[in-house]
Amino acid sequence: MHQSKWLDWVQRLQAIAHNGLLYAENDYDTERYQKIRDLAVEMAAAHTGADPEQIENIFAQENGYITPKVGVRGAVFKDGNILLVRERVDGLWTLPGGWADIGDAPSEAVEREIYEESGYRAQAIKLIAVYDRNRHDHDPYPFHVYKLHFLCKLLGGEAHATHETSDAGFFAEDALPPLSTARVTGKQVARLFEHHRHPDLPTEFD
Repeated sequence: MHQSKWLDWVQRLQAIAHNGLLYAENDYDTERYQKIRDLAVEMAAAHTGADPEQIENIFAQENGYITPKVGVRGAVFKDGNILLVRERVDGLWTLPGGWADIGDAPSEAVEREIYEESGYRAQAIKLIAVYDRNRHDHDPYPFHVYKLHFLCKLLGGEAHATHETSDAGFFAEDALPPLSTARVTGKQVARLFEHHRHPDLPTEFD
C-alpha cells in the first residue's frame, strides 16, 4: 500500500515552490511560488493537526534544489537471525541505519551507521533494494526519501547502547519485536530474510 496521496501532493507542491523560489527572476514569480508553498503548508496542517508555523519552519530548513533525501539501512545476520536496534525516540525496533552523510560512499555510510547504532562491525556486500519511502507502509514524513537497504557481513563487535539506541540484538524472522514503521516495515524485513537465504536474488527497486 502506497503512502497517503495527500502527503505525496504536499511533498510535490513543496518541492515546486522551493525550487521556484530558488530560481524566481521577478516579484510575480516569487509571489506565485510563495502561494504554492502556503498551500502545501495549509494541506499538511489540515491533515496532521500540526501548527502551520511549525510546518513552514520545517520546509524552510531545506537549502538548494530539492531532491529526494537518501537513507541507508543494513541487514546483518547471525545464525539466521537479523540485527535490530531499539530507537530511544519511540522505543521500537529497526534496522541500524540513518541518513547518508556528505563525503560517504553508500557502503561506507551503512557500515558506519551499523557500528554507531549497534556496536557491531559489518561489511556491506550487496545492495538489496532501493525503495521509494512513499510507496511503502511507512508513517508520514514531510520529505521524499529513497531508502537503500544493504546485505552486510558481520565482522565482529558487541552490542552497546548509544544516544540514539537503547539496545541491539539478533531476532528470528518469526519472533520480531515491535517495529518502528517510520523506519522499516515488516514486509521489508521479510524481503531481507529472503535475500539472506538466496543471495543471488537481484536488487529490488521501485
